[in-house]
Amino acid sequence: MTDLPTRRSRRLAEVSQARPVPRRALRATSPAADRTRVMGILNVTPDSFSDGGLHQAYDAAVQHARELVAAGADLVDVGGESTRPGSERVPVDVEQERVLPVVQQLVAEGITVSVDTMNATTAERSVELGAAIVNDVSGGLADPDMARVVRDTGVGFVVMHWRGHSDRMYRNAEYVHAVDEVRREVELRVAELIVLGVRQEQVVIDPGLGFAKQGVQNWEILAGYERFASIGLPVLVAASRKRFLDGVGSAAGAPPKDRDLATAAISLLSAERGAWGVRVHDPAPTRAVLDVWDAWRAARS
Repeated sequence: MTDLPTRRSRRLAEVSQARPVPRRALRATSPAADRTRVMGILNVTPDSFSDGGLHQAYDAAVQHARELVAAGADLVDVGGESTRPGSERVPVDVEQERVLPVVQQLVAEGITVSVDTMNATTAERSVELGAAIVNDVSGGLADPDMARVVRDTGVGFVVMHWRGHSDRMYRNAEYVHAVDEVRREVELRVAELIVLGVRQEQVVIDPGLGFAKQGVQNWEILAGYERFASIGLPVLVAASRKRFLDGVGSAAGAPPKDRDLATAAISLLSAERGAWGVRVHDPAPTRAVLDVWDAWRAARS
């Protein structure tokens, strides 16, 4: 019988009592390169597709972050603007009211924080509070000042493939060869950022599953993982609970949370291929399969 609930409770107590630590940038090529990081998702929003509203209040958000770490997350990705299909932009001041107090508290508790934002001012203020990574679904395209913030602060920068905001992205989901086109666009965007002064070692790339991609195109992207890895930069895979997983490993039409086992399977396949990280709503199943894989590898070495 597993002792997962006991271990989770014990780890949660440790997280709650953690002493503050100074911020440090989490470099894309930092140590533990052989270990795939688990990025826990914290949506401080009323309208995210899976858990909108559940963690919008400050106390609920901080507590959920602790639970994410207790369940196996290596870092917590805090976002205050939903990017679900069809969503509209949120005023920057509203985003910051949601995000900044949470970032400050999590950093004070020693939790490594990523901020999920397309706004340069939100990114800059979050980094000042101790965030180690900026995770920008637009790859810096939505706000032309983002490259400066990342360059000047030296933090890690997740650059996602992007073809427009969520309210219109599916109009641009047309590809002849999805893998080749997405790879080329990601590579071009990284080159532009480097020209703007962002260092290569700061960058993690994300092929943008679910963003301007329909159904089977997402599976093609996953199957073509090695093409993205061949760019020579760390790769983040963010498949968690997304619509293309509906009916895969769970009943069609079931709630998004029922896609966590399919998410864990993708996490394992991504880790086997050397992914820098996987972004998930529930770290527990992903951590479990990655721990099994680690034990398997250790026994073979």
